[in-house]
Amino acid sequence: MKQEHSWETTDAFWNVAAPLAPLKQRNPNREYQRNPGGGRPPMNPRKVLEAIFYVVRTAIQWNVLPKSLGSSSAVHRHFRFWCAQGVFHALWAAGLGAYEEAGGIQWT
Repeated sequence: MKQEHSWETTDAFWNVAAPLAPLKQRNPNREYQRNPGGGRPPMNPRKVLEAIFYVVRTAIQWNVLPKSLGSSSAVHRHFRFWCAQGVFHALWAAGLGAYEEAGGIQWT
């Protein structure tokens, strides 16, 4: 995929970020009203990441996120969940490691 906007992810970046995006699991100890697979389908994690990058890049409030990028409440819920799971820290560490392999960090 060609990147047209600064918040869109390239395929190369997504290949690094995709394994870090956690999926919510059903709690086996809880009774649910819906059967597995019921309700709305989950948002595409790549689309969620792009929507988060849009908010960060443009410095807008969550509630004015364009509808084309998804529901602002759903994106914000994913953002909080991913923060709690350490996704952005892991993404930062992966980028730092790649930069180190390229010889870009002068530790002394």
